[in-house]
Amino acid sequence: MSFIMSITDNIAEIQKNVEAARKKSPHPEQPVTIVAVTKTRTPQQIQEVLAAGVPIIGENRVQELLDKYDAVGPGATWHIIGHLQSNKVKYIADKVVLVHSLESESLAKELDHRMQMLGHPMDCLVQVNIADEESKFGLAKEDVLPFLEMVSKLPGIHVKGLMNIAPFFEDTEQVRPIFREMYQLFQEIKEKQIPGIDMEILSMGMSHDYQVAVEEGANMIRVGRSMFAE
Repeated sequence: MSFIMSITDNIAEIQKNVEAARKKSPHPEQPVTIVAVTKTRTPQQIQEVLAAGVPIIGENRVQELLDKYDAVGPGATWHIIGHLQSNKVKYIADKVVLVHSLESESLAKELDHRMQMLGHPMDCLVQVNIADEESKFGLAKEDVLPFLEMVSKLPGIHVKGLMNIAPFFEDTEQVRPIFREMYQLFQEIKEKQIPGIDMEILSMGMSHDYQVAVEEGANMIRVGRSMFAE
């Protein structure tokens, strides 16, 4: 089997699993967006993903995105999904359409500054470390609302939802309460209707646990390993 067939087959399997999980979710009518995580993958592999019908490419590192951006060419929609340092914003401000990892005032202010120079806001997700893991970035649950109140006053940023990187468990049922808590937070913020803040996207779930994430309300998943497995 050729590699492009492998990627195509893997994506079809992921889409089938997502559809099955969506039927068990709080909003079975809501589509789920798949972000292809392309850390360490080549431009050629990314082009195969695009050809298989997944247009959203998520890169963890700014330098990798810059190295691949021109080589991949048209057809890709780029997201930054990893930790973003304030001093790297200037390199990607005109290239990405969604930052998944907004979680500090310094990053918010630098994004706001750069995007005002470009004349349009950057869509962002606020990263929440709901499991309070020391090894992960993201805001503590109790800090999310004050952060949103601050960011809502920055015209260069448009918050579109929340992102979470859950702890890894061999048994994915163990992560279900964390996804459920994220969904509850997402709903609570939505109900507050903070001016300038939209709760449209809940990005959670990766190759290992995306089915559970979708069942618990995720409408965006970030999948790499299972997409590229030969």
